Amino acid sequence: MSNPAISISSPLPFGGLRENTGRIAPGVLLAAGIAGAAFFLRLLPGLAVFSAMIIATLLGMIVRNVAGTPAWAQPGVTFGVKKILRFAIILLGFQLMVPQIVEVGLAGVAIIMATLVTTFVFTKWLGRVMGVDARLAELIGAGTSICGASAVIATNTVTRGRDEDVAYAVATVTVFGSLSMFVYPLLPHLLALGPRAFGLWSGASIHEIAQVVASSFQDGAVAGRFATVAKLTRVMMLAPFVMALGVMASRRSVAVGDGAPHAAPPMPWFVLGFVALVLVNSVVTVPPVTKGWIVFATTFLLSLALAAMGLETDFRKLRAKGLKPLGLAAAAWIFISVFSLVLVQISAYA
Repeated sequence: MSNPAISISSPLPFGGLRENTGRIAPGVLLAAGIAGAAFFLRLLPGLAVFSAMIIATLLGMIVRNVAGTPAWAQPGVTFGVKKILRFAIILLGFQLMVPQIVEVGLAGVAIIMATLVTTFVFTKWLGRVMGVDARLAELIGAGTSICGASAVIATNTVTRGRDEDVAYAVATVTVFGSLSMFVYPLLPHLLALGPRAFGLWSGASIHEIAQVVASSFQDGAVAGRFATVAKLTRVMMLAPFVMALGVMASRRSVAVGDGAPHAAPPMPWFVLGFVALVLVNSVVTVPPVTKGWIVFATTFLLSLALAAMGLETDFRKLRAKGLKPLGLAAAAWIFISVFSLVLVQISAYA
């Protein structure tokens, strides 16, 4: 059977590429338009306190849940969440240098690891107590403890949950991670958290990378950079976490006589791109004007990706499964926020 993407009847070898671009472009342009509107709204009185990323997320959610995301935009919206977001995170490497990464230190890594493992175990335990399906509880726990939707999708390669479970878990971590974007920036002064402490807390507890960036940079560049590094440290734990979960799932399968193979967990390769640009930025002097444009482009792409994320957040998915899984996701969100905050406050970063 011939490959429809590169058919022998195509006049050029890139016919399939042009077709894909045509499918993706409308949704990307919609998300870009929302991101542009967010930049404009920041110019209005009272809205400058919010980053364009937060406003873009909110606008995307409003469009999705009031008017609906058009079918013609869906491929581009998905592309924005999956591809453009990761490319923007890679570009964030130009805003970091090795000495800044070292600042997180062993204590910071220990806090991140303790928060990740404890939150996942707590979520699984509470899900069992509340009577939530074990696979759905695992997906919610993974999304909350590691990196949101990416962790949900990666974890499902070994838990093999139903499609509606994946959609529900993605919706919950997006909603509660988005709530963190609005709540966290109000708290550093109230909790007497310095920029490094607030950045570590944000990076160790907020669900999605872009949500971490949107929240932490509200407290300044130092907090934003520290949070980004802390969050990327969490993301780098995704592969070993899913591998360990796969081993446990395989053992359970053997115990019940289910010999079906499990897919190998994906590697978050974009983290390596981020690290590579950090190394480049540490040894190569980038002209200030060029770096300024890179920073602007990175912020716009992150806003675009968050607008796309908002366009995929359907509040009806939360109602379809009832209140128990929603309560579990809320409890996991509160737990990771409070537990990591306590660890940060008793550490040397406070």
